[in-house]
Amino acid sequence: MKRSLTKYLIKWKKRASRKPIILRGARQVGKTYLVEDFGSKYFKNYIKINFEENPNVKEFFETYNIEEIIRNIELFSGQRIEIGKTLIFLDEIQNCPKSIVALRYFYEYNPELHVIAAGSLLDHTLNDFPYSMPVGRVEFAYMYPLSFYEFLKALKKDYLIDFLQNYQLNTIIPKAIHEKLLQLVRQYYFIGGMPEAVKLYSQSKSFIDVERIHESIIRSFEFDFSKYGTRRQQQIMSALLKYIPKSVGEKFKYSNFDNSLRSDMIRNTLELLSLSRIVHIVRSTNASGIPLESGVSQKMFKLIFMDIGLLNHTLGLHVSNISELVTINEGKLAEQFIGQELIKQSAEFVDSKLYYWTREKRNSEAEIDFLTQINNNIVPIEVKAGKTGRIKSLQVFVAEKKNEKAIRFNADIPSVTDIKSKIKIGTEIKNVDYRLISLPLYLVSEFHRFL
Repeated sequence: MKRSLTKYLIKWKKRASRKPIILRGARQVGKTYLVEDFGSKYFKNYIKINFEENPNVKEFFETYNIEEIIRNIELFSGQRIEIGKTLIFLDEIQNCPKSIVALRYFYEYNPELHVIAAGSLLDHTLNDFPYSMPVGRVEFAYMYPLSFYEFLKALKKDYLIDFLQNYQLNTIIPKAIHEKLLQLVRQYYFIGGMPEAVKLYSQSKSFIDVERIHESIIRSFEFDFSKYGTRRQQQIMSALLKYIPKSVGEKFKYSNFDNSLRSDMIRNTLELLSLSRIVHIVRSTNASGIPLESGVSQKMFKLIFMDIGLLNHTLGLHVSNISELVTINEGKLAEQFIGQELIKQSAEFVDSKLYYWTREKRNSEAEIDFLTQINNNIVPIEVKAGKTGRIKSLQVFVAEKKNEKAIRFNADIPSVTDIKSKIKIGTEIKNVDYRLISLPLYLVSEFHRFL
């Protein structure tokens, strides 16, 4: 399957200022497949060193003499390393922390050599790294489940991607095309973006096969818990894995999850799940200025799951009764879908963060699902599952922050509306004057262009 990150790696290959890349992402998002595919297509040869399958090769990195390391890799692999023509892939690098340190010396003494490192649970290793990190000598790239566009590409629907990427807001989308795209979004809700699930569905068109893959992935996550948490934390992580899909889009309250546990115990365990990239923390910010991070509250946050297909599987929702169950959960699913897509839209070298805004004042509560920063402007994003829905919270935010533009994602056809009105916030009457860009869910990847 074609992944968008490949284009970034191609540019990295050609860049003169290139550094060794550490590829970060959750388990089973396709890191190994991506690098192997990239190495086989764009290099004369590539050499893969897997520290999990071949633990003895760790001794190569007891020295930081790069010439000696390269010579040992050549002898072990039986391949000649040629500068500019060979890719060295260090897989499951978390099993050999000294090889992470060695990346510094690859850069300092042989910067023209192409080196990529990746591994499962790598963020845990980096968070508790026992050695000096090669700061400034490596670069990072971040990988996630397949986006909606990558999903369409895997299903050989490139023509729809071309249509969406070239769509202009003043163009009418025929109802049949609109409904077809919404149906594909709904399909993505249940298949999700985990590469193995998407690949199998593209071949068999069987949702039962997809459920089997999802179950296997969830079990592998739980198996991993034993590798980085105490026995008590493992139990809490398993409970959170079942609870979080039910609470997507809601302010996380420790007492709602388990009022018998100390909040710091739950918070520390959530951090482990976040490091595993199984969940993403959506931080509340007061949105008083740029950057959004400057106004973040550490106490208020929401959570979204790493993949909408896994979320649905954990909830026990099945395609066989989609017409009954989606209506109950569609609000959560729409917010999960947009959040998952927003994460993918950051630059490949940026560890993506999500934000939202909430106002918890008596008689004037309001919440904006997501906030994004475009250039030096903060843009509020509201998500609706259906064609209609109140936008009072959006009006409150715009009135307080003097925003000129806002985005709404829903199931309706695109529209642009200039809104001028007044709104009562507490005891005050405030003016509302902004442009509302309403987009169907399937146009989430294009909203930057429209703004």
